[in-house]
Amino acid sequence: MAWSTRELADLAGTTVNTVRHYHRVGLLDEPDRRYNGYKQYGVRHLVRLLRIRRLADLGVPLSQVGVVGAGGENTPEVLHALDAELAENIARLQQARADIAAILDDGAPADAPPGFASVASHLSEADSSIIHIYSQLYDEEAMADLRRMVEVDAEAGAVGDEIGALPADADEVTRQQLAEKLAPSLAQNLIEYPWLSDPAGHLSKSAPVTRQTFIQAVTELYNPAQLDVLARAGLLAQELLSAHRSADDDASPSVRHTS
Repeated sequence: MAWSTRELADLAGTTVNTVRHYHRVGLLDEPDRRYNGYKQYGVRHLVRLLRIRRLADLGVPLSQVGVVGAGGENTPEVLHALDAELAENIARLQQARADIAAILDDGAPADAPPGFASVASHLSEADSSIIHIYSQLYDEEAMADLRRMVEVDAEAGAVGDEIGALPADADEVTRQQLAEKLAPSLAQNLIEYPWLSDPAGHLSKSAPVTRQTFIQAVTELYNPAQLDVLARAGLLAQELLSAHRSADDDASPSVRHTS
């Protein structure tokens, strides 16, 4: 019994183009031809094609099918590496499913920053954009802390919405008022997350790249009045932090004395 290329492909559950590709890369021997020039495949070709397909279905790269199929010495190494890659893919897909579930449950935008679906509705377009950028600059621990900060601000009905709606030509009084509203939460974040004052240990990119990217991002995402409010609030937060530390220092001797 001899089969044509199409018949062989159908039997193996693949396509004529795939069979031809296996010929080109040297995985499948060319068969004899009939008197009319048509190829005629035999059982050995079918078995070989099925074995190639089996390895390909496992994820073995075509460049290594020959070695693995022949039971070469590095076959276990190849399979272990493939298994590790599949495990990573499975973990990625499981995380994607969890993210999709969170997006659907919270009614969040599909492109909400990873892990921020529950608070996405409280983020301005600029804030959502900057968090996307942060996810490439900071490690997972830092992003988890940032998520908790956003959650606290959302629960408190923070000043974020007012800043997000602030026009570029906002007056001096409005800017100062917003800065004074924002400063306490910034100071509290500096107290609860000390790494914010020195984030070097949580960077996933180099410090120069992080600094340059941050400056460029905030400059483009926020208008001049918003940037002014953020700068003022940052200075006020540092003053509040210094006052908090001074109060702790003043209390420490009495605490030690009474103990």
